[in-house]
Amino acid sequence: MAYQLHYWPTIQGRGEFVRLALEAAGAAYVDVARGDEHRGQGMPAMARYLDDPSVARPPFACPFLVDGRRVIGQSAAILLYLGPRLGLAGKSEADRLWTHQIQLTIADLVAEVHDMHHPIASSLYYEQQKHEAARRSVDFRTTRLPKFLAWFEAVLQRNRRNAGRGMPRLVGSRLSYADLSLFQLVEGLRYALPKAAGKALRKTPRIIQVRDGVAAHERVAAYLASDRRLPFNEEGIFRHYPELDG
Repeated sequence: MAYQLHYWPTIQGRGEFVRLALEAAGAAYVDVARGDEHRGQGMPAMARYLDDPSVARPPFACPFLVDGRRVIGQSAAILLYLGPRLGLAGKSEADRLWTHQIQLTIADLVAEVHDMHHPIASSLYYEQQKHEAARRSVDFRTTRLPKFLAWFEAVLQRNRRNAGRGMPRLVGSRLSYADLSLFQLVEGLRYALPKAAGKALRKTPRIIQVRDGVAAHERVAAYLASDRRLPFNEEGIFRHYPELDG
């Protein structure tokens, strides 16, 4: 039975971290909200899980994954569930927890990216908080972004399984969902903050190696070249506002 991924149909957003894992593993899945309503898909199918009082354990928001009777919300929790099933997480409990910890740290950075252009409230348009966003972006570019990237670089450097390898991994020696998510993070940062991200990434060569390795992965490359990969836009998490790029 195919996995059912529920996420907004017009943006990459947080759903893309899950989608990349499914694509890299060659897993059968349905992108439900992009489907035909006449076939029981589309936005109404997603809304049922969010709004129907008969759903005993409703997700707070999308993305969420439906696998049989299981409904799993939150990108990191979905990937924790999928990782072992898709061969994208280590077999030991220590490796699985470490991969999950890295994913949660990626989620923290993604939240800060969002709050950079929406520092006051998500309910307000960017144009209603441009002054505050400009102030927030200075701290993000100069302090927060370099700190996060330095941590990911250190994780790659300290992974002993990377010794002598041209293709470093965040955990162990095999591709994990954390590597895929780091790829997505780099792509999003390069779109949103090309100048600031470019400057910061010049100090993190191992991160760039991970990014390039994921992009060259056969299934990922096919996905990136397909129409299933939506382009970044100013409705998602990673938004390009030149005035925030310094």
